[in-house]
Amino acid sequence: MTTQTERIDVTARMSKIVRHANTVYLCGQTAKGADAHDIAQQTREVLERVDALLIKAGSNRSRILSALVHLRNISDFAAMNEVWESWLPAGDAPARTTVQAHLASEELLVEITIVAAVV
Repeated sequence: MTTQTERIDVTARMSKIVRHANTVYLCGQTAKGADAHDIAQQTREVLERVDALLIKAGSNRSRILSALVHLRNISDFAAMNEVWESWLPAGDAPARTTVQAHLASEELLVEITIVAAVV
């Protein structure tokens, strides 16, 4: 049995979505610009972008299997979690890791990478 891999929104550097079998892998999502200066606002924007990609991939937030959260400053952990917990469907918490990391630009405060099952 052969399982095909589908890549969606492909550039020379990456694919925004990779679907293999019944699993989708999203590239890391960040806020789009420097307009969002606080962690709550950036987290909301990131999760909106995650929602859009999950829908495009044939999944949704209740099907998230794992999440990797990168925070510029780990002191933002509680504020990020407040937004995350209000976004996540009750009872559907994925496996998750949160780490402090240097992100691609100074204005970015959070980046989230998701793996989810296809609906």
